[in-house]
Amino acid sequence: MIKMYTTSWCGDCHVTKAFLTKFSIPFEEINIEQDPQAAEYVMQINGGRRSVPTLEYNGDATSLSNFSRSKLDAFLQKHQLLQSS
Repeated sequence: MIKMYTTSWCGDCHVTKAFLTKFSIPFEEINIEQDPQAAEYVMQINGGRRSVPTLEYNGDATSLSNFSRSKLDAFLQKHQLLQSS
């Protein structure tokens, strides 16, 4: 299952959640404002930035800050979670 690191105020997080939900792609949402360890992890993998949303699947993580549908699609296809068009 995808882990999605978010904040409550993040517009890109809302867009990403809507996309994953629309295509029935399961995910676990982890709010970094409520989980200091998750915030540290996000900063560690994003060069010291609290970049959200950050998606992780099987140890591979990527930031989708400044949301790009093509970047999300590439991440999902890489892990065979979305069929290519």
